[in-house]
Amino acid sequence: MSQFYINDSTGIDDQLKATGSQDSPFQTAAYALFIENDAKLFVFKSDEEQTGYFEITSSALKKAKKGAEGLKKKLEKAKIAQEQKIKKDAEDAAKKLDALKITIEEDKSLPVAIKSKINKLEIGKRFKVSGWIHRLRLQKGLAFIVLRDGYGYLQAVLSGNLANAYQTSTLTLESTVTLYGTVQELPEGKQAYGGLELVVDYYEIVGLAPSGEEAFTNKIQEGADPSLLLDQRHLALRGETLSSVMKVRAVFLAALRTTFKELELTEVTPPCMVQTQVEGGSTLFKLDYYGEEAYLTQSSQLYLETLLPSLGDVYCIQESFRAERSHTRRHLSEYTHIESELAFISFDDLLVHIETILSRSVELVLNDPIAGPLIKQLNPNFVAPKLPFRRMEYIHALDWLNEHGIPNEDGESFKFGDDIAEAAERKMVDTINEPILLIRFPAEIKSFYMKRCSDDPRVTESVDVLMPNVGEVTGGSMRSDTYEELIEGFKREGIPDFMKHYYWFIDQRKYGTSPHGGYGLGTERILAWLCDRFTVRDCSLYPRFSGRCKP
Repeated sequence: MSQFYINDSTGIDDQLKATGSQDSPFQTAAYALFIENDAKLFVFKSDEEQTGYFEITSSALKKAKKGAEGLKKKLEKAKIAQEQKIKKDAEDAAKKLDALKITIEEDKSLPVAIKSKINKLEIGKRFKVSGWIHRLRLQKGLAFIVLRDGYGYLQAVLSGNLANAYQTSTLTLESTVTLYGTVQELPEGKQAYGGLELVVDYYEIVGLAPSGEEAFTNKIQEGADPSLLLDQRHLALRGETLSSVMKVRAVFLAALRTTFKELELTEVTPPCMVQTQVEGGSTLFKLDYYGEEAYLTQSSQLYLETLLPSLGDVYCIQESFRAERSHTRRHLSEYTHIESELAFISFDDLLVHIETILSRSVELVLNDPIAGPLIKQLNPNFVAPKLPFRRMEYIHALDWLNEHGIPNEDGESFKFGDDIAEAAERKMVDTINEPILLIRFPAEIKSFYMKRCSDDPRVTESVDVLMPNVGEVTGGSMRSDTYEELIEGFKREGIPDFMKHYYWFIDQRKYGTSPHGGYGLGTERILAWLCDRFTVRDCSLYPRFSGRCKP
């Protein structure tokens, strides 16, 4: 019978590092009995009464025997697991060997595959479709792939050797493949994108995406911090929601151009680099332009006004830049600005034109075979705006806000001249729950170029279009059309050297002035309304805002 010594402070439960002697004790009695179940045990004790090794007590021995049994069971489990692993590794090696023996070759006796995008497939024909693996499920003898090509999604099924081949086991999400096969309707009771399925008879791997730590799902995780998703925007755009919004965006811009064409407006492309301001110097991005100071434009309005005498009513769709350090969900530092100027119109003509542009464009988007279903999916409760939109004067909006107990930014009741902040504006339009043309704002809170109302010079012929769930999407006004009124506006705003810097704009009032007005629409805000997005950042391809200028 062996004798083992136990010291829980200096001992080691490892036969390769300890012998169980006084000089090299074990750490636990359970381990010692695990080594030899009938060994005699001595346990180290150190207190005021005694110090040294003493024979283990009965109760401690009983506990140690129980612990030793646990260690034996654990060892048995480990042995079984190891045996199973060896067996599985052998089976996997055999399967891999079998899979490597399978060669995937195209059957040349089949009809020639027609190269096609997913949205052009037809039942019963053999096609060749390339794209990215959006979903993947591998099982014995079968592999299911959802393919994405930017034009749609397609379920594809691989069976037999195609599913069992080694290369199929290497497929990963976002790998690019070319699939060959026959399109068929899904069996009754089954569901898939578009109701179609591609029965694959041959396929080629174009590019394998990484697995493991670099796998796509580790790069883009549902519920991840928004800033991390913005860092990976190039990958996040592959998701169904963001890509759907971008498709709606494309259709919406096309619908706008169609509507402008129907109304006989001419599209132009004004410069983005300017040396004048429109809304205010504090919101300009400065740049060095060959040694001169220049800015990225806030608005193309002034240039559009200069084109009325030569081209008639005009519009542009291009980027505008605002250097506001605003972090609200409806502000961007770079956004796609839809602007228009119209000649020989009244303020009422302008209001009718704006609501027509919005309602007609939305109608075209909803009737589009791509965007219509996407909006239904993204925003099931969306209701197209009905004409005419509700008109509400600024002064009446103040009354509504005060009646409903909504304070101004100072926590007080609204009074004439107060700017209606975003939160109060949103509360009002969301409560009323219909588009509002908010009109006749005070001159002191509006831009220098806005025309004053003839019946009340305190207010301007101006309008903000408010939509439920998003707030302001459009701002516009009639423009000051006399030389004297425009000059007074420059002086009121304190714009320096305006006769020098704005001579070309002032000339519009000298060489054949006319009553005219215009507006600007924020593309991303309208998309947030259409697609029920919480923030306009979801509606911009690569959003730019304070603190974000990548990737």
